Amino acid sequence: MIERRPFVQKILKNRQTNLRVVSGLGTSTWDLMSGGDDKANFGFIGAMGQAIPFALGLAMAQPDLRILLFTGDGDTLMSLGSIATVANHPVANLTIVVMDNESYVETGSQPTATAGKTDLEIVAKGSGISNSYTIKNEKDYDRLIKTIYEEEGPSLVVAKCQAKATPLIFPHSFDGSVSINRFMSTLKS
Repeated sequence: MIERRPFVQKILKNRQTNLRVVSGLGTSTWDLMSGGDDKANFGFIGAMGQAIPFALGLAMAQPDLRILLFTGDGDTLMSLGSIATVANHPVANLTIVVMDNESYVETGSQPTATAGKTDLEIVAKGSGISNSYTIKNEKDYDRLIKTIYEEEGPSLVVAKCQAKATPLIFPHSFDGSVSINRFMSTLKS
């Protein structure tokens, strides 16, 4: 199993200038912010299920940029229909990484559906996202980097992670308008 925070930090360490990173709420945002304060990051705080639609819209509006979404299994399960929407409105520049710890760690570690029979890779492939796969350890880092920067998307990668609470690392601002305006300043008009 992947230790999520160091894995996210490693991905962000040598990021290319054409990468914009979005995170789903909760732990995914804390993971993203642990990689450092960067205007090219946008982290959701309290909008469960909205990260995939936001990332899709961003990828459609910014075709010259690479869009990376880090989100969790709970956030993804909240909006499963968004996976079908991504498949039916494909964009070449979108990579979704689902940090799947099979639980709602932040609310007491209750199991999600992925702890049972639900397989998000199969859901993505069944929806029509052919470039979908699951990674389970750090040795898959190079494959993921190639997907993020080189492969035609959309792509959905399920990263099986350890289910453990990590320290909260808050974004630059909790003010939604400040956060989005800061992020938008890095986009092309």
